[in-house]
Amino acid sequence: MTEEKEDDAENGEEQAASASATLIEPPSTLQEKVGPPQPGGVDLEALERAEAVIANLSDQYLDWVREDLKKMVEAFEQLKASGGGDQEKIKLIFQISHDVKGQGGSFGYDLMTTVGNSLCRFIENKTALSQSHLNVVKLHIDTLNVIIKQDIQGDGGDMGKKLLTGLTMAADKVGGA
Repeated sequence: MTEEKEDDAENGEEQAASASATLIEPPSTLQEKVGPPQPGGVDLEALERAEAVIANLSDQYLDWVREDLKKMVEAFEQLKASGGGDQEKIKLIFQISHDVKGQGGSFGYDLMTTVGNSLCRFIENKTALSQSHLNVVKLHIDTLNVIIKQDIQGDGGDMGKKLLTGLTMAADKVGGA
């Protein structure tokens, strides 16, 4: 390799190493999502009642998500047994991860939303998955289960960042989303 090409390669590696992903933190309460009161806008009492209902459903959420994760594990095992080519199981895993993504933040499990979204993006529009892709899907499912078993709420802090970094690296390694 010429000196010029070596310099270009080193510069490209340095730029890739210095690039970082931006994590967007979604609002965690309805008040944060709708913003400050506006004339003719959202009824604050109705908003408070909605927040109270969501808070009361929080315990039920854990039951719901545990059941969803069981279904996801079952679908994954069937997908794996098919060699990664069962399109219906890929769609089912996508659907469940989409539900997990949509519900997590509403109940204080923002990391579930982020990981669910990552899984959706990873398998979106795929009709078959290689063994490497199956490994990454399993890693996502295992991560979702860890979040619930360890009751990691919010964005998970440092642990959440480490989990997301690992998922991103694994997805990127196999050609990600």
